[in-house]
Amino acid sequence: MATLQDPKELACGLTLPNRFAKAAMAEKMDDGSNVPSDAIIRVYKEWAKGGWGLIITGNVHVDPAYLNTNGDLSVESARLSDPTYIKGWQKWADACATPTVLQINHPGRQSPRSAGTRGAFVQAVAPSAIPLDFGPGLLQRLLRTVAFGSPRELTTEEVEGVIEKFVQAAKLAYDSGFNGVEVHGAHGYLLAQFMSSRTNTRTDQYGGSASKRAEPVVQILSRIRAATSPSFCIGLKLNSADVSHSGDTIEDFIEQLQLFVDCGIDFLEISGGTYENPTMSDGVANNNATTKSSSTVQREAFFLSFASIIRERFPSLPLIVTGGFRTRGAMGDAIESGQCDVIGIGRPAALAPNAPTEMLNTKDLTLKLQAPSIEMGWLKKYLRVRALGASTENNWYAAQIRKLGLL
Repeated sequence: MATLQDPKELACGLTLPNRFAKAAMAEKMDDGSNVPSDAIIRVYKEWAKGGWGLIITGNVHVDPAYLNTNGDLSVESARLSDPTYIKGWQKWADACATPTVLQINHPGRQSPRSAGTRGAFVQAVAPSAIPLDFGPGLLQRLLRTVAFGSPRELTTEEVEGVIEKFVQAAKLAYDSGFNGVEVHGAHGYLLAQFMSSRTNTRTDQYGGSASKRAEPVVQILSRIRAATSPSFCIGLKLNSADVSHSGDTIEDFIEQLQLFVDCGIDFLEISGGTYENPTMSDGVANNNATTKSSSTVQREAFFLSFASIIRERFPSLPLIVTGGFRTRGAMGDAIESGQCDVIGIGRPAALAPNAPTEMLNTKDLTLKLQAPSIEMGWLKKYLRVRALGASTENNWYAAQIRKLGLL
């Protein structure tokens, strides 16, 4: 049986020295130049010393007009022939000093008015003109209107342009010396919006069936491979919550995933609820379901079944699972049982950049990584919008990452 110490070779030939992946987190450290700053390079040097088998960077957006938040890095297509621009990205790749893939993304309708170069009164874009849903209340609807507005539907030609921007971002990663890219198809971002019948009601070649809704991702994956090389790693990130709220069946998702596998993806990262065992070796409940809301329990149960279905249907697909891993025992169990190939660690990496070294050097199965939940302020609690709670935590963890850049 595999252990956490064992190396893992991906289909592209990239060998990970162990089974730990530093999962993507929002660093929010762009200085406005859209070139990796000295601060973010220092952060990745810290992670490079931590013993990670794989590093997945935070979001790099493919279009500076549409960001998820200010401070996110973006690729500027007009500068891709500028050697000075590429050299800045090469400096980041060199600093990682361990297998590293660049996560590339487009937020779609989740781009706030204040984020990006498009201007506050220019609409975000989406597969269909369906706004975000924060809830039925007046305050929730007002917040959506003020912060996001309603997106406009991309034309067929514009979809082609978005696909090309993903390819250009991947080519920049390839030319800069990164080992690969991870195409972000999760967390409700643009590609997840395309894949879901709830947010994609198009009737052209990019909508109308599960396979057509997956077509933008299929083209992105295929064109990236054509623009790079067989040894360049191409991964895909999906989220169980996106699937459970998509309005589609698990069979629709499997149909889409089969198309992505046929494109030759080298790994799949899935994220969701939690992957911790309910009890550890000492019999103490680690994630006691009685203390959680029923919706949380249902979400986590779906995440576990979601991961199991993927492993059963696609047993040879290298699988990274990210979501709630905290103890050494649960991580080892997931690998040794064959449920996944690599353990993804997100928020704890902001507090413990050397987490893999700690976990690999201990025999204490109860050793636990820390990742505190951050309370919302009173106003955000009053508004009762879950996205605000997520932004509170994301901002706090981004601040911890920035502290790493000061070490």
